[in-house]
Amino acid sequence: MSTRYSSAAEALDGVLADGMTIAVGGFGLSGNPNDLIEVVRESGVTGLTIVSNNMGVDGKGLGLLLENHQVRKVIASYVGENKLFAQQYLDGELEVEFSPQGTLAERMRAGGAGIAAFYTRAGVGTPIAEGKPHAEFDGYTHVQERAIIADVALAHAHTADAAGNLTYRYAARNFNPLAITCGRVSVAEAEVVLDGYLDPDLVGTPGVFVNRFVQARPRVKEIEKRTVRAKAEA
Repeated sequence: MSTRYSSAAEALDGVLADGMTIAVGGFGLSGNPNDLIEVVRESGVTGLTIVSNNMGVDGKGLGLLLENHQVRKVIASYVGENKLFAQQYLDGELEVEFSPQGTLAERMRAGGAGIAAFYTRAGVGTPIAEGKPHAEFDGYTHVQERAIIADVALAHAHTADAAGNLTYRYAARNFNPLAITCGRVSVAEAEVVLDGYLDPDLVGTPGVFVNRFVQARPRVKEIEKRTVRAKAEA
C-alpha cells in the first residue's frame, strides 16, 4: 500500500545504504526527482550503481551525486552533457555500462513486469552485445538483455492521489513510469498531491507500484539547453 510522507527525507529514511542500485527517472533535466536526489546526496551513501537515461549535467540532477563521489557505476544510454562524468570515467573512478535507449527503457519495464530477460536486435554486432547470449528469430540475430530490478527507484510525477496513483506532465513523463516500477522500494515525488483520487483514465502509474510518495518542493524548472527562434523582422 502506498504511504504519503511529509518530506523527501522522511520518505527515504531507513531506505538508503552503501552499494545499492538506484533507478532514477528523468531525461536531461526534465522530470528529475530533485528533492529525492538531494536527500541521497545528503545521506552520504557511497558505492552506488545509478540506472538512469543520463546523469544530469554538472552540478544539477544526478550530477550532484557525481560531485559528491557517491557513484561507483552508471548504467545509462547518454552521458554527453556532464564533464565531471567523463573525467571520473577517464580517471578510473567510475564504471560505465552503456545501453541503447530503447533497450534501457525495456530493461526497466521488464524488471517491473517480472520478465527476467528479453531479446532485441538493438546492439547486435556492437560492443554492447559482447558476451551476451544470442538467438535467431524470423531470420534476424537478436541479443539477450537482462531486466533491471533496483534496490530503490526514484521518480518525479506531476500529480499523486491519496492511493499513490501517479500522472505525469508532457516530456517529464520520459523514464519516470518505467523507473518507478522496477524498484524493490519505489519512492515518488509529485508536484501536486490530491486528498482524493485521480480519474482512473488519467492514471499513468497505478499506486500498487509506489511504496512511498511525497509532495515535491516548488522550484524553478531547469532548462538544459534553451533554444529560441530568431525574432522575425517587421
